[in-house]
Amino acid sequence: MEAISEIIAPIFWGVLLLSVLVFVHEGGHFLAARACGVRVTELFLGMPCRFNVHFSSKRIGTKFGVTPLLIGGYAAICGMDPQTVPCAPAVLAAVHRHGTVSVSDLARELELDPDDVLDACAFLLGWGSIAPVYEDESKQSSKYYPMTYASMPRDAAGNTVYDGKAFDRTHATKQGDAWVPPMGDDEFYRCERSHTYLGKGFWKRALMLVAGIIVNILTGFILMVGVYSIVGIQSVDNVNTIGAVEAGSPAASAGLKAGDAILMVDGESTATWEEVYNALQESGEDGAVDLTVEHDGSQRQMTIELSDQGTLGISASVRTVRLNPLDSMRVGAMYIVQTAQGVIRMLTPQHTVEMLNNSASIVGISVLSAQAAQAGAGTFLSFAALISFSLGFMNLLPIPPLDGGKLLIEIVQAVSRRQVPIKVQAAFSWLGIILFGLLFVYMLRVDILRLL
Repeated sequence: MEAISEIIAPIFWGVLLLSVLVFVHEGGHFLAARACGVRVTELFLGMPCRFNVHFSSKRIGTKFGVTPLLIGGYAAICGMDPQTVPCAPAVLAAVHRHGTVSVSDLARELELDPDDVLDACAFLLGWGSIAPVYEDESKQSSKYYPMTYASMPRDAAGNTVYDGKAFDRTHATKQGDAWVPPMGDDEFYRCERSHTYLGKGFWKRALMLVAGIIVNILTGFILMVGVYSIVGIQSVDNVNTIGAVEAGSPAASAGLKAGDAILMVDGESTATWEEVYNALQESGEDGAVDLTVEHDGSQRQMTIELSDQGTLGISASVRTVRLNPLDSMRVGAMYIVQTAQGVIRMLTPQHTVEMLNNSASIVGISVLSAQAAQAGAGTFLSFAALISFSLGFMNLLPIPPLDGGKLLIEIVQAVSRRQVPIKVQAAFSWLGIILFGLLFVYMLRVDILRLL
């Protein structure tokens, strides 16, 4: 049973920590997207899964929920895919004119290939511009997407529920109602695009990309300040009083107890724990140590045989220290700087291997999470803050599919005033995925060897 517990505990604490922090990261993207007027169809704790628990916001239409695949989280921001479908404007307008219509009927009406129409519907579904209609026959016809689609609820200006305050619910149509756009097909399409990531300018796109990173760093900072100011940290009290005695140790066998003061070690006076520690390190060459101990006001001398590892089995007294908020903020800022320096150091060729050997994969993080949780709330929250800092700065690396890699593409496009070809973006992303796969395998190997 104990062996099972040792396996389950790291999995539980590791999944909990990483899922919450990734969800917080995605929450940053969500908040920035909404602030920029971009539609977000879903925000979930856990990776995409058809089985989930969720509710839909009546105010902005976004689905908030949890999936059983608790290995992170995601925010479905509309228009992140750089692909375009030429027939999308015509399909968008036709779906709304009909209200509800099948892909085959659209293909006949628009004289298009059914596969092209289905691609356009899937593309517009990602924009929150049309709604899927699931029927029994459609589930058999298409593995991924239904074969029937409906118009979204629209107000007179063409806004949908995903557009929040701009949506006039009082005078809006219902899903599946016919709605004739008060504009041309291309203009209607451009209007829809303006509510997506692709339809925003460079600065708003950049904000949406870095928002998750900012929220991770801010979360870690708040956790650090909370731990140091409210929860408190355990600090060694530099006095010669024993804080704890390990059960079954030489000290326990000799009758030493917590609260006893060690006055002398091998005839050397010890007034602080630092002096006790140094004296014990220098003594015991013959496997034993002479102590003068004060217990309940009386002194006694004893000789104790050390363990096979040369230890006595005692630990220092500790006390809970709480800093004022300003000092806690300084500590938080210090950790932010140190984490940033560590990530920069990883990019320096002469230090890359050294930093990777000192880093941890999901396995190492899970084990450390369990150990931190066992040590107490303060230790666990401090560890969570450090992981949040790392998650934020690692996402800033200019490697796709990380946010920093996407930001690099946006910067190149802004400077060159030309879109980076989709094939180039795809190749860049695949290179990043391969690189991260190799790094994961390397760090997993380091973790396994470290644990063994």
